[in-house]
Amino acid sequence: MLQSLYIDPAYQGLLGNPLPYFQERSQWIPGSVKYTIRRYDRQGDWSEPDEGLLVYQYDPRKPSDSHVELHFCTTGQVSPPPGGLATPVGAAAKSDAGFSSTDTVDLISFRYSAKHLSQWSRPRGNPNGIIDAIVRFKHPDSFRQSIPLNQAILTILQSLLNHSYQDHLENIFVNAQAQMLLLHSLDSVERPPASEPAPFLEYPSEREKIQQARDWLVDHIGEPITIKELSRKVAMNECYLKKGFRLMYGTTIFDFYQSQRMEHARYLLYEKELSVTEVSVRLGYSSISHFSTAFKKYTGLNPVDLLWREKKLADESAQ
Repeated sequence: MLQSLYIDPAYQGLLGNPLPYFQERSQWIPGSVKYTIRRYDRQGDWSEPDEGLLVYQYDPRKPSDSHVELHFCTTGQVSPPPGGLATPVGAAAKSDAGFSSTDTVDLISFRYSAKHLSQWSRPRGNPNGIIDAIVRFKHPDSFRQSIPLNQAILTILQSLLNHSYQDHLENIFVNAQAQMLLLHSLDSVERPPASEPAPFLEYPSEREKIQQARDWLVDHIGEPITIKELSRKVAMNECYLKKGFRLMYGTTIFDFYQSQRMEHARYLLYEKELSVTEVSVRLGYSSISHFSTAFKKYTGLNPVDLLWREKKLADESAQ
């Protein structure tokens, strides 16, 4: 379930059937971690197991934006006090609050920045160890992996939901528990599938050439170009360019270029209100039919049909 929940950070539409929102606690502890606790009123026949998910997000273009996330989904109970959502999560969860308890689904998330994790990296760490690769952001590919919820992790999650600390003491407590969660989660990580060997990507100059190729495609969206011509523009071997582009951006050069062209076509058609003929010319197509075919393959509709549908929706909303 968490694999699909991660697609929507707001956790809306839980399992396709939204649960009533109950309580939230979110904070970014300076120099440490960002955490969010969301609690929902558990209704109906809830049968989903407690589970965890580790997300390793690596951005080769901007390493400082790389980060590790932990997401947990557990069931629990909460007794709402008169203070409602303004009351800290811990205080709201005390069983002796004197209010009827409510069964909940609890979603707890942590985000650890590259700068934060770097304080534990060791220059002489094991270069083949997956933990070393994660903490130092040396693993070249982003990945997600399930976390088995052992008793140690469940105990920490319960303490986060039931503590009564506030203000500075709450920050200290949550920070300590966040580090323990990271410890137990990393300890359970298995090695992700081996990435395709690409030694040339270890050199910043080679990665920069691939980024230049991507930027050129975006900046010259109406100028058709072959991969051979693109490789010459950035002074890079054609095979290296194709392989490196796929590994860095998760798509082929052709698919990336086509998606950019079609999204730009949408913009020109709907925002700029250009005709189909004008758009096809601007994007460098030799004929309207070629453009229409490519557009339908990408959107599922011909440009004219899509324009008609958008106009109809706009007219209906204006009434």
